[in-house]
Amino acid sequence: MKNKLRILIVLMLLMVNCTKQKPFHAVEVDNPQFNPKTVFIGYEDLSNPKFNALKEKYQLDSIFHGETDELKRILLLRNWIKNHISIDNVGPYPGCGSAECILDEAIKGHGFHCGHYMVVQNAVMNAYGYVTRCLGAGEGVADGLGEGHHGINEIWLNTFHKWFLSDAKYNYHFEKNGIPLSALEIRDAYLNNRAADITLMEGPDRVPTEFYPELKNRSKELFARIYTWISWDKYNNKYVNWPNDSSDLVMYQDGYFKNHVWIRDGKPHWAYNTSYLHLTSDRKAIEWTPNTISSEVAIVGNKVRIRLNSITPNLKTYQMKELLDGDGSTIEWEAVSNAVEIELKRNRNEIVFRVVNLADITGPEHRVIIERE
Repeated sequence: MKNKLRILIVLMLLMVNCTKQKPFHAVEVDNPQFNPKTVFIGYEDLSNPKFNALKEKYQLDSIFHGETDELKRILLLRNWIKNHISIDNVGPYPGCGSAECILDEAIKGHGFHCGHYMVVQNAVMNAYGYVTRCLGAGEGVADGLGEGHHGINEIWLNTFHKWFLSDAKYNYHFEKNGIPLSALEIRDAYLNNRAADITLMEGPDRVPTEFYPELKNRSKELFARIYTWISWDKYNNKYVNWPNDSSDLVMYQDGYFKNHVWIRDGKPHWAYNTSYLHLTSDRKAIEWTPNTISSEVAIVGNKVRIRLNSITPNLKTYQMKELLDGDGSTIEWEAVSNAVEIELKRNRNEIVFRVVNLADITGPEHRVIIERE
């Protein structure tokens, strides 16, 4: 009798162990990297009425022709700027220097230099929710060709999860293997191999070219050489804050910076040894990631608590959807706060998050996967 009782107890324990569910755990996911904004300040405020007025005055919505691809939309806007402003590197320049003054005078036939193109592109791209910043660059050598200065922009590409350099004056950018390049990536390519492995792309159709059509003596290598030295505007609100924008600059302090001097107009760059120059040796600080999410995950029983963090200029909301098992269908996107609690109903639970800004531009997707061991 005792043996039968022991056997019965063992069988009951085995049944309990078989039916007991294993705990949930978070699966490591290769999400887009999140780099915080640590050296730059501010952003363009899309709630400011100047942005809608800019779009309406110049009928910028008509440029897209129904295009939905993010990069193509940006390149079409850049192409419009190029076609509406002629180049004049000498001056004098009429108007007040704001984006509207430049465009108004350009329509009358007046030409402008690179800095004016930079100001206009910054305003137009930000108006459509594309995070855009202003840069200055130069070859920095006293050889009669490379002592000048060039004003350009970098624009954040959500679909590629990276910054890319966009030159509105000459309507070009650089790519490598089909990926648009940032200013630092162009600089890397020039310093490494004189830009041999990158491609100069012209216009909205991304036409490869070795020489820019309007500058027959300016080869791809010489265009890349412009980015030997780069400075970024520290304050990212040039349009809304015009004409009170700051002269503070951010520069990347790497080995090249330490061992060379940026020559501009025959002498060291004006920002050296001033309070306007802010140096960082952290490349990720330069390449901070707008619209990108990081998350903290805590599992308690059959529930998961997820806290989201993002540096999204003009954040409208976070959105969430849950991928379902089987046929791959999903629940529709829904607006959520930065902290959510979800009941885990399946052995594998995949939840996707993204941000949406005030211009209804969405950021890169961020996934959280919870499954049983």
